[in-house]
Amino acid sequence: MKNIFKIAILSTSFLLVSCLEEVEKPKVSYENSPKNKKKTKVDSAQIKVADLPVNIEGTNYLIFPVGDLNIFGKNSKSSYNSSSDSNVNFTISNYNDYQITGYLQNLKFQEIGKDTITTLTDKPVLIQTVTFLKSVSNKTKQQLLVYTLADMDTNKDEKLDSNDIKTLYISEISGKKFSKLTVDFQELLDWNLVDATNRLYFRTIGDVNKNGEFDKNDVVHYYYVNLLEKEWKPIEFIPV
Repeated sequence: MKNIFKIAILSTSFLLVSCLEEVEKPKVSYENSPKNKKKTKVDSAQIKVADLPVNIEGTNYLIFPVGDLNIFGKNSKSSYNSSSDSNVNFTISNYNDYQITGYLQNLKFQEIGKDTITTLTDKPVLIQTVTFLKSVSNKTKQQLLVYTLADMDTNKDEKLDSNDIKTLYISEISGKKFSKLTVDFQELLDWNLVDATNRLYFRTIGDVNKNGEFDKNDVVHYYYVNLLEKEWKPIEFIPV
């Protein structure tokens, strides 16, 4: 009986460890198999939609958040019929305090008074936040947007989602000059605007030991960008 009990405990422990290994996947995978590359999976129960436009106070552009409409339950097909379906949420973003949030695949821009609608990017991205730098606009008349997003399938699970590395981008209010500020394979920790210096500061962490995780054994990098420069070039500095 004792042996059976021990075997049962060992089996349970093995299952628990296996489950943890499946859940706690690293953010970065360094496996490189170009011959077996697969496209990102597409869910047939998702439909690309745009929210109604946002006009940020003091700007001359409409911004349309674009993302996937998730449909659940028995009516999960590649079409929808009625907004009365309780299993469908047609809102894909939120706007508050000069910031758009959500899990967005793109943004569309339209200058007020014109018919042309332009696209932020033609590359796969997952945008989580879009922040208008209101104080910079008030002080310098320069209207800028700062983005946090995922732009690479860094964990190689064939999906672009919040489990991939978060990066930092910036653009003009029109979506033009959409530029990446963080270094590839460095995870964005946070960012901060300092009005007194007209600089955008941010921190990233690099996977120095190449174990796929970001932890205390890795290195934190510090950068700033002078927003008044024509080119937004990140400058690395060492405060500690």
